[in-house]
Amino acid sequence: MANYLIDRLYEQADTYHDREFCSFKAPGETVWRTFTWADFIHATERAACALMALGAAEASKAALCTPNRPEALQVEFACFFHRICGVPIYAYCSQEQFDYIMLHSGARIIFAGAREQYEMARCFAEAHPQAVDQIVLLCERAGVADAEDATTLGWSEFLAKGNSALLADVKARASQGTPQDLASLIYTSGTTGEPKGVMLTHGNFEAAVREHLKRLPEIEEHELSLCFLPMSHVFEKAWTFFCMAKGLRIAFNYDPRDIERSLHEVHPNLMCCVPRFWEKIYTGIIHRISRMNPLARLMVHRAMRVGARMNLHYKRLGLRAPWLLRKEYAFWDRKLFSQVRETIGIPSPNFFPTAGAALSDKICGTMRKMGIDLIFGYGMTETTATVSCYPHTDYEIGTVGTPMPMVEVKISDDGEILVKGPTVTPGYYENPAANAEAFTADGYLHTGDAGFMNQQGALVLTHRKKDMFKTSNGKYISPQATEALLVADPYIDQVAVIGDARKYVSALVVPNFSTLRSWAEKQGIIDFRSESLCRNERVIEFYLSRIKQDQKGMAPFETVKRVTLLPNPFTMESGEITNTLKLRRNVIAERYAKEINAMYPEEFLTTPPVFNTRHR
Repeated sequence: MANYLIDRLYEQADTYHDREFCSFKAPGETVWRTFTWADFIHATERAACALMALGAAEASKAALCTPNRPEALQVEFACFFHRICGVPIYAYCSQEQFDYIMLHSGARIIFAGAREQYEMARCFAEAHPQAVDQIVLLCERAGVADAEDATTLGWSEFLAKGNSALLADVKARASQGTPQDLASLIYTSGTTGEPKGVMLTHGNFEAAVREHLKRLPEIEEHELSLCFLPMSHVFEKAWTFFCMAKGLRIAFNYDPRDIERSLHEVHPNLMCCVPRFWEKIYTGIIHRISRMNPLARLMVHRAMRVGARMNLHYKRLGLRAPWLLRKEYAFWDRKLFSQVRETIGIPSPNFFPTAGAALSDKICGTMRKMGIDLIFGYGMTETTATVSCYPHTDYEIGTVGTPMPMVEVKISDDGEILVKGPTVTPGYYENPAANAEAFTADGYLHTGDAGFMNQQGALVLTHRKKDMFKTSNGKYISPQATEALLVADPYIDQVAVIGDARKYVSALVVPNFSTLRSWAEKQGIIDFRSESLCRNERVIEFYLSRIKQDQKGMAPFETVKRVTLLPNPFTMESGEITNTLKLRRNVIAERYAKEINAMYPEEFLTTPPVFNTRHR
């Protein structure tokens, strides 16, 4: 076929045929439906034939705006047959973001997952009737699309157009594919400025899959990966292609809010995660420990010490532990660690790729002690995800692992991480100015991140260059490092560190209200409303003491001096965080300007308050 991903799909379908490929539970359903490899390739071929019947142009573009579901993957591979570039759009983006990506990319076919996505597509089509040829639902039309909407097809209607007589022509198109063909045009989250369209080729994805096949041989074919992160993001997309190439089963989690239920229903062995997921798991564990009696807590601490020796001192280095340690670890694993894993919904974990933001060393180490192996790594959309990650052994907590087999990493004179290799994007779509800035003269990509390679060959991130700020006293601050430290506190849910051109560092903090209310109950506080808790002087004193303790060991100029407690979290809907949960610092700075200024009252007051609260 001259297309690695399609070739691999056919190889796997021939090998496994009637074996389960994926499973899915649609909204309102109670049972997970399974699809075999034969089912999947048949539906993909029908979708590819339907595209031809609709007159889809070779090497054009098609937008996919949908929650995770098998049909989205079928569409993507159907597009590959025609050398059509998929343009993934986050399912819960704003209309403004949707319109920008559609207009900039030039995609003329829209695949919409459900009503919410259809309504954005319909709104765009009404505003730009000449820009849309077809809207296709990945669900049935009833109850979603308007009956008079002649430009929309339900999923069954779309597949019905897939005359098998067209398959030979479809395959002929696929045979003309090259590694340089665009596979995906993924728009960055845009923490600052307009999002940029990152061009990823079939060659990029082929290299990424091959690298992971070399790097992760410990995966068994019978294992199951839960597709949890949005497939509009390169992390989950590239991982899904790898799972297919490996022959793993995939369960598609439709609604991120249902992740806890999905975990307990499918029990994944693997799952891509962002640090935020593990921060919440860690907080829950610490909260449960805090409610134990002293003897039980003592036993937990003993178990964690044994887990540290077993998994961090021996297993991490590929060494065989002493017989007595193995026996004691087996005891604690049976009595405690296995119960924790069962409670999470991962009774038989292999490992969990984790990236996208800073991960607290404390959280990573705690999970590893309990036999939950987080494979922490670093990557970008521009590098088809992984640049580096933990190896199976000899990984070092505090790093982002060692570079992938074919990826070259070097550090510039000013400390920036530069990357070169077959997984690196050829550039940004229709953006010559960004392309001129993105690459060095010898072809290395500017990542915008700073770090260094340690003596063991592992990459250590220090800060995001664009996020780093300088106080008015001339001290440079990396906000991510402080934020990662503070969110490991079980009483803190979210935090945004402030201080650019200010005299000292401050922070906007969203408390973890679950743990806070438990503490407040013990203190005899009776008003549990979020706003009231944020105003309560005893709560304020409590947070001040915790933050002071959390920052032990930091240089004085780095430490947070003042804090505003927020009763409401930063959300994607409000535009304060991206769909990969990164802070949009410019939005936060603008939205909370009044609260931030109140933390620097020396300009206005003689005696400043230490804390203030925010009401929304």
